[in-house]
Amino acid sequence: MSLSNAAVRDIETVIHPYTNLDQFRSTGPMILERGEGVYVWDNEGNKYIEGLAGLWCTSLGYNEQELIDAATEQMRQIPFTHVFGGKSHERAAELAERLKAIAPHAASKVLFCGSGSEANDQQVKLVWYYNNALGRPKKKKFISRIRGYHGVTVASASLTGLPANHRDFDLPIAGVLHTDCPHYYRYAEPGETEDEFTTRLAKNLEDMIIREDPETVAAFIAEPIMGAGGVVIPPAGYFEKIQAVLKKYDIYFIADEVICGFGRTGNMFGSETFGMKPDSISVAKALSSAYFPIAAVTVGEEMYQAMIDESKKIGTFGHGFTYTAHPVGAAVAAKTLEIYEKRNIVGHVREVAPRFAAHIARLADHPLVGHARSSGLIGALELVADKASKKSFDPALGIGAAVIAAAQKHGLIVRPLAGDIVAFCPPLIVTAEQIDAIFAAIEKALDDVEARVGKEGLRAA
Repeated sequence: MSLSNAAVRDIETVIHPYTNLDQFRSTGPMILERGEGVYVWDNEGNKYIEGLAGLWCTSLGYNEQELIDAATEQMRQIPFTHVFGGKSHERAAELAERLKAIAPHAASKVLFCGSGSEANDQQVKLVWYYNNALGRPKKKKFISRIRGYHGVTVASASLTGLPANHRDFDLPIAGVLHTDCPHYYRYAEPGETEDEFTTRLAKNLEDMIIREDPETVAAFIAEPIMGAGGVVIPPAGYFEKIQAVLKKYDIYFIADEVICGFGRTGNMFGSETFGMKPDSISVAKALSSAYFPIAAVTVGEEMYQAMIDESKKIGTFGHGFTYTAHPVGAAVAAKTLEIYEKRNIVGHVREVAPRFAAHIARLADHPLVGHARSSGLIGALELVADKASKKSFDPALGIGAAVIAAAQKHGLIVRPLAGDIVAFCPPLIVTAEQIDAIFAAIEKALDDVEARVGKEGLRAA
């Protein structure tokens, strides 16, 4: 395989996240050069539909001129200033106001940062700070979920419930627990209804809290839909039962809206779609349509008052980043939220989502697909060796990765997740015709891999 000069330079200089670094030295990178709408082009001139919106994030697609103009204007006005020590800039307040107005809970203030990982890391620190302010120094444990994804900093990677994020990093840290994943297809017991399944998961959560001592359990964090963990969509009633347990034991509830926020599920936030009533949310990714790294945590009034008390006692709120509320990021994010409103992006998602869902559901009949699922404009196909038993392929076969590689040859970029799951998350501006093109490409890819599976007898492997 001949690699371009750009690819060779990349191999010798760049470390790539979520990549087999050994194999990468042979295969090299895919170099993308430009984008327009839902499309991107590589350095060889090949055109692709970006079927995962980058990394679940480029919600308004590529080359959106209003966002480019917002960044350019802010760069000319003041490209950087900080918000330490009482300094600020107008864009910070504008963005905070916009977020407060649409948050799915009674937000009092907003604390900005640079990424979803940082946002969830902040959530941990703020909850610890809050309970110290309230004189509850033992109430510090966090409960996350198996297969949840909350980031890669030391604290947020501990919240993440995926083995590869823990193994040989000496994670998770003490005080982080993981309860059941609400994936009915994979984890329901034989004959168990969805209602019985969610009741069991709520009971298991309560048993964990009692076992750990409720006076030591501070918070529960959950994505409305688990993204990187497999696009796991919770059964009806799941969050209602979970929240009853949290309320019973006075446990702070954090909604990780990093992937689901800003229209992805057909509402502004996934919390609204799934009946979640969080005390706080973490947002990033589509906050700026990924045009600039920016993220945020919303803070309720009770939490804010505790922060004031601690700041008064200590003499400062001893937290923040150089790029907290970066003016360019804030300008781009404020414009992004403005676009969502004036173009009725949520309404567009609701309009095209049934077509998206119909394509996903139809592929459930494909020989490779064991389970197909979607909500709004996010979905997945879970590939299996045997539909009846739900038997997975041997991971060493790389069936999911093979489908993704085949899709790329047919002009579609999507992403494989652990467990041979193919994820879809196109830009929110995707049209009905482009949705048709996405699934025409993935069906060809599935057929290509199915032919190989049959020819090589891989179901028996």
